[in-house]
Amino acid sequence: YRSLRRNPERTTVSSPLEHHWIGMGQMKVVVLGAGVIGVTSAWYLARAGHEVTVIDRQPAAALETSFANAGEISPGYASPWAAPGIPLKALKWMFMEHAPLVIQPKPDWTKLSWMARMLMNCTAEAYKVNKSRMVRLAEYSRDCLMDLRAETGISYDERTQGTLQLFRTEKQVAAAEKDIAVLKADGVAFEMLDADACVAAEPGLAPSRSKIAGGLRLPGDETGDCFKFTQSLAQMAAALGVTFRYGVGIDRLEQGAGRIIAVHTSEGRVTADAFVLALGSHSPMLVREFGIKLPVYPVKGYSITVPIVDAARAPVSTVMDETHKIAITRLGDRIRVGGMAEIAGFDMSLNAKRQATLTHSVEDLFGGAGNQSKATFWCGLRPMTPDGTPIVGRSPIANLFLNTGHGTLGWTMAAGSGRVLADIVSGRRAGIETRDLGYARYLREGRKGRDLQQGVAVPA
Repeated sequence: YRSLRRNPERTTVSSPLEHHWIGMGQMKVVVLGAGVIGVTSAWYLARAGHEVTVIDRQPAAALETSFANAGEISPGYASPWAAPGIPLKALKWMFMEHAPLVIQPKPDWTKLSWMARMLMNCTAEAYKVNKSRMVRLAEYSRDCLMDLRAETGISYDERTQGTLQLFRTEKQVAAAEKDIAVLKADGVAFEMLDADACVAAEPGLAPSRSKIAGGLRLPGDETGDCFKFTQSLAQMAAALGVTFRYGVGIDRLEQGAGRIIAVHTSEGRVTADAFVLALGSHSPMLVREFGIKLPVYPVKGYSITVPIVDAARAPVSTVMDETHKIAITRLGDRIRVGGMAEIAGFDMSLNAKRQATLTHSVEDLFGGAGNQSKATFWCGLRPMTPDGTPIVGRSPIANLFLNTGHGTLGWTMAAGSGRVLADIVSGRRAGIETRDLGYARYLREGRKGRDLQQGVAVPA
């Protein structure tokens, strides 16, 4: 898509800043969810000329999964968790003191089914396909965000200084080859660094030089505070005419004549021409009664936010600690440390052992940079699909659209997903290929899946 955007006369595909929308005309659209995905969807829908209402149970935008994530916008690091060798690694991780993966033993059929589907994607062929489409959406999203920032002047402690994936062992360096092959195929800029070059890129790592085997640097990646961004964009969207209804519970969708005709809320029934489902991990339960089986499962992640006391020792941008699967990000005068995966359903309790792992990672690499006694501890539920790719596009119900399942990459993919969703709702050709991003990929082969990919409503 990059070459198409450089030469727009060659195609009808538009750049993210073109707003000469065509297609279905103005509609009343209800967006369910005011996280970063819901708010970006609302923004682009409003720019398309639609009358938009956003409904969320929280008193303001971005108060759940978007509140304190790792802060990285990393298109090049957009990778599915399902990868060759992961099953064996998962077994080893379970016995580590600072394990990146924790699976609660409580039996749960939904959990077991989702994990089984994830394991089916742990092949070299599936990994290549999944990573390629994730990188495609993430790269497009980064470009949309750059244009949005230039257009609006939005500020969110942003930095554009790349991401460093840090390897502590030579085995990790060698394993990066499969990612490098995909990065090359997709034209993503990267640099393989030795230990000295890693320290040159991130001077705060100097005291930890002996622990570094190498690194993979992605200079096109960015960082920023997702909460600040979402709250600011919500204010801009409101100024554009978007109505935000906060503190409103979402109970169920009402179907009639093959369409959604209303959403029932704690404040009554709300009708619209189209509905966008952007409720993250809570999305599946709202469409289950219509036979739509969204394979989205909540995977719990944790973060700490630490005030910086020694800027010289702090990270410049984002460092991914490959051993512990933890991101360490500079956000203004704070360090955000986020990561880990706890498969425990909708449990939102804070586990002190997880905080200890986050603290260990940042102190081991950037010791003394932050004041750990003033760290704030948080957890959120990442909406994960078994193949890693979010579900963006049409549903089997004609006027119900999906923008969910972004996992750990909601912040990375938000702007692009919102723009793509608005294009699809508006009956407009999107700026990138979208046929493999939708729900249709989970349907059995045949007319039903092909029709949904082509925009034809099919029975749920």
